[in-house]
Amino acid sequence: MMAASAGADFCYAVEVFKPMANAAVKIVEKNGFSDKIKVINKHSTEVTVGPDGDMQCRANILVTELFDTELIGEGALPTYEHAHKHLVQEGCEAVPHRATVYVQLVESKRMWSWNKLFPVRIEAEDGEKIIVSPSEMENCPGVPSVCDIQLNQMPSSDFTILSDVVTMFSVDFSKPVRSASTYYRVQLAPIKSGKAQIVLSWWDIDMDPSGKINCTMAPYWVKPTSALQWRDHWMQCVYFLPNEEPVFQGENMYLTAYRDEYSVWYKLQKAREENKADVHVESPVCRCQAHLLWNRPRFGELNDQNRTCQYIKSLTKVLKMDSVCLCISDGSLLPVLAHYLGAKQVFTLENSAVSCSVMGKFLKANHLEDKIKILEARPELLTSSLLEDKKISVLLGEPFFTTSLLPWHNLYFWYARTAVTRHLASDVTVLPQSASLHVMIVEFQDLWKIRSPCGTCEGFDVQTMDDMIKNSLNFRESKEAEPHPLWEYPCKSLSDPQEVLIFDFRRTVPQHCLSAEGSLNLLRKGKSHGAVLWMEYHLTADISISTGLMQISNDKGNCEWNPHCKQAVYFFSSVIESETLTDLPSAVTYAINFNTKTGEITMDFKLL
Repeated sequence: MMAASAGADFCYAVEVFKPMANAAVKIVEKNGFSDKIKVINKHSTEVTVGPDGDMQCRANILVTELFDTELIGEGALPTYEHAHKHLVQEGCEAVPHRATVYVQLVESKRMWSWNKLFPVRIEAEDGEKIIVSPSEMENCPGVPSVCDIQLNQMPSSDFTILSDVVTMFSVDFSKPVRSASTYYRVQLAPIKSGKAQIVLSWWDIDMDPSGKINCTMAPYWVKPTSALQWRDHWMQCVYFLPNEEPVFQGENMYLTAYRDEYSVWYKLQKAREENKADVHVESPVCRCQAHLLWNRPRFGELNDQNRTCQYIKSLTKVLKMDSVCLCISDGSLLPVLAHYLGAKQVFTLENSAVSCSVMGKFLKANHLEDKIKILEARPELLTSSLLEDKKISVLLGEPFFTTSLLPWHNLYFWYARTAVTRHLASDVTVLPQSASLHVMIVEFQDLWKIRSPCGTCEGFDVQTMDDMIKNSLNFRESKEAEPHPLWEYPCKSLSDPQEVLIFDFRRTVPQHCLSAEGSLNLLRKGKSHGAVLWMEYHLTADISISTGLMQISNDKGNCEWNPHCKQAVYFFSSVIESETLTDLPSAVTYAINFNTKTGEITMDFKLL
């Protein structure tokens, strides 16, 4: 529609996704462009050209938006390659005209902790113990999927810049594009000595050949003068080098970017090694299995020394010389902590072959294979013989399960605890002893935009698309919360946090549903975009761990969130969709229901 408005004689609009293509036909018609635009509901590689084809003739301007945060992850290269061969004329113009990928080398303990497990130190009665990783985990490159984050929320104190920003490669979209695997190499002179661990990367696009109209994803420290445009569809990439490399100020290094059709990966070498560089470096694949079991936030959580200390403190309180422990969590270090802190016997229940394998390697690396017994069984199928006919005196969980998406999904621990009841001693200690669900009303700086209707965009009425999205949300998600890592999405609290439900792990899951009703007073002025919900686990009577709010950092209500967990966000569509709010609400009422049969939580909120 923008092309037609700017004077194009005719436009072919190619859209493979049927619901979107249907909406596009309606939007084109509604805005009076039916005679100028033909919507083709196909993948562009299926489009035919000729008198009887989808397109009468080849086009001379190619307009695309095929990019993701990594630039090429959505298949831009093969799509462009095909279009140049079959759909457009030679010497055509492309909008955008070119893309450029930039990189910067950094050292960052925080980001490195998302890909490697650091040694864990424990002060035990018989001296300091250290839990180490298996060597194959130390040397594992991790998984190939890109780590894309809102780098603008990463404080400068969390990383050290080791190089200037360097142009890695460019793609000119107006010329034939090659998607075949290749590599690009640049020389870097580190501006500071340190440990090279991470390659940060982003791209920009020149919309026109002269590059006057530019759209950049550069983070805040690169272009500190320009106002940052918030985006959630294009962010920045964090790439983990296969191993950390010491670099020295002014001593040249070579950084190589390898790519296939859909992904990019990096290797750093000393200048004198550069000749040995093998051209075909395989894309990183996890061989240690830990990166398949634990995602990056989970690595960060396991590396969080403060969090580990809380578990150590709690275990020290509850363990006795004759404790027989059973741990129920996926790939947790709790069994090792329990052993070192004096438990007589430790069993760990793992519910997948992968977690069994990873735990087995861990125990072997720490010479504990005969001290801790791994059981691969579902809780309801646990037998006395597997437990060597012993009764469990301490039942442990973080709790953490790889299948959990929303905060309360880890309540699977409560169901597992219920399933193993007959194996528990009558005076069993359960750690955590209970959990609680908390809620708070917030105003988001930007995240509300992902639910905000477009209405009129660039002068075009696109309400048809808004309606389509709204109907699909109403169909399923309107009464549901969705997971978001809020450390990446600033918000301010408008109410105090409130505890709404308590789950007592010392007892079995009840037959009846748990529900709570109440209201939250709004203490600060602001738009009530939604409610945030999270869990807290009460390890003992006085030690708790929050998966959500860590603190409200100032009078403005700015929130600090647990960076290893996603919190649940329930958007108030009425607030986000309304153009103007005449009178600000003074309170929000809630009704929350936990269905003990399904483990799901339903909720309803009303603004007063």
